Amino acid sequence: MTTRTFDKAPSTAPMMLKAVLPALPVIGGLPGVKHAAKDVPDLVLERSGVTVDPAHLAKYNRVCGFSDSDTLPATYPHMSAFPLHMALMTDTAFPFAPMGLVHLRNSITQHRPIGVGETFDVSVRAADLRPHPKGRLVDLLTTVTVGGEVVWEETTTLLARGKGGADERTPAPLGGVEAPSGAAQWKLGGDLGRRYGAVSGDRNPIHLHPLTAKAFGFPRNIAHGMWTKAHVLAALQNRLPKAFTIDVEFKKPILLPGTVTFGSRTNGGVTTVGVTSGERVHLVGRITPGA
Repeated sequence: MTTRTFDKAPSTAPMMLKAVLPALPVIGGLPGVKHAAKDVPDLVLERSGVTVDPAHLAKYNRVCGFSDSDTLPATYPHMSAFPLHMALMTDTAFPFAPMGLVHLRNSITQHRPIGVGETFDVSVRAADLRPHPKGRLVDLLTTVTVGGEVVWEETTTLLARGKGGADERTPAPLGGVEAPSGAAQWKLGGDLGRRYGAVSGDRNPIHLHPLTAKAFGFPRNIAHGMWTKAHVLAALQNRLPKAFTIDVEFKKPILLPGTVTFGSRTNGGVTTVGVTSGERVHLVGRITPGA
């Protein structure tokens, strides 16, 4: 296993440009990263000594709906992981072009809350390239440690669409789970993708403007999946245990601007969540208390 260490977060802007330009239909002939690997790279990306910028955290809390706290929202460490995700996906050893990938599932385990003032280390690697009926799946595994203690873990599951897919080897984690009904209405502005992108560094054009989204086949720009997951946790912020796992599957994209409905149901300590609009399911998830 090869380890690549970063002293600071790699800039996402040039990596996004590197990923996007070859995928644009109007300029698709431009040279870009060639992804021909048949398996995941034998590579770990690490960044040590990460500290939280209070101003950045405050902006994240505002755009996602969290109240200020002396501990980080469970989705916030993803902010430190995302630049490493981009560095990994734009590496020539990664098997798929980043712009062809769909963020299908995301699982976060918070073993304990991370204090705002704590310093932590982040590591990212790819794993488990496997079949899916619509193509192939690959996981990005992220681990956050404090003084050698694993405090946070994330599995980002990406779908590469393609022919010749097959059934998954194991059942989908949320297979058969239905989104609960609810009464909470979220009215989402057309600028939500730009506001979250400015905080997260995820400026994928499908999230930013209707015109840039149309270039990739969407009728309008769409909300980030990780914003939706964060806003779900923000809606339940005062009801969450200190240690828990939240698994979500992203279904249909949320077109911006738009209005969606949030619902939750708790049974036996396990909370099922859903984000819908009419009959369309955008997210279904499950929150399971930890030890």
